[in-house]
Amino acid sequence: MDPISIRTRGLVKKYGDVTALDGVDLEVREGETFGLLGPNGAGKTTTVKILITLARPEAGSASMAGVDILREPARARRLFGYVPQELTADRALTARENLIWFAGMYHLDGPTRRKRVGELLDLVGLQEAADRAVRTYSGGMKKKLDLACGLVHDPKILFLDEPSLGLDVKVRADLWRYVLDLKKKGVTVFLCTNYMDEADRLCDRVAVIDRGKIAVSGTPEELRAALGGDVITLETPREAAGALPELARSLSQLPFVKETLTDGTRLSIYVEANETAVPRVMEMASARQAPVQRISYSRPGLEEVFLKYTGHRIDEESKRD
Repeated sequence: MDPISIRTRGLVKKYGDVTALDGVDLEVREGETFGLLGPNGAGKTTTVKILITLARPEAGSASMAGVDILREPARARRLFGYVPQELTADRALTARENLIWFAGMYHLDGPTRRKRVGELLDLVGLQEAADRAVRTYSGGMKKKLDLACGLVHDPKILFLDEPSLGLDVKVRADLWRYVLDLKKKGVTVFLCTNYMDEADRLCDRVAVIDRGKIAVSGTPEELRAALGGDVITLETPREAAGALPELARSLSQLPFVKETLTDGTRLSIYVEANETAVPRVMEMASARQAPVQRISYSRPGLEEVFLKYTGHRIDEESKRD
């Protein structure tokens, strides 16, 4: 097994009466891309803030490459790079000037500084725009520059907090390519996201966090396989949602139905094979007077994994911070 790059045990963090983290245990192996998945307010950013020494927990422990983060925060800061949700580059400076400034903060010498700045401008495709003020950049270009700033000191661990939030498809694809290149170089990447396709594409292992607790963890393949078969999802009009619990109970009695999960106006039915199940599901919906507005089926993905272990979908906004 690879050495552990990041480890937390029993992290608890409260903001007033709100418990943002409630006993979080995580292990991230050296050189892997690890995804922390959850909706807004689930505890992802709070976890990262503790790991990058911007917040202290009320209880628990955390270490990075063997360094106790809580006891030796200054030493821990030398180990990682961080790319936050918000854009951080100075808009009045050029990309080159921003990178030189960040390199200076890490005390890189002159030759190393020039070498790293050139490498990173090439990496994120900003060489041609390197000497333009950042205020003239598009949102995607600014995000690429933020990524370069987080990598300027060649860290072995990189934290990405919702890196593709608000980016268009092309820039997201570029960002994914950069992350995969970092993996080839042995960089440990800790990725916070609520984009399931992003986690599926990039992550070796993932953990689902919801309301400050880890619900399940494993490789995307393991988590999908645990659900098995196909998933049929039917939706009813809002006024007919009350019929879904009874329909779910009736469907659960059928031999080909593994499990059912009700979520508002949607009912997910896990079956052996959708080809034979769909007609029976529709028949029973009609018999139970549950009008079907829409029906779809697919192989279980990480969205279904999240629903299975939390009882709601990841796109359901949480009001907790």
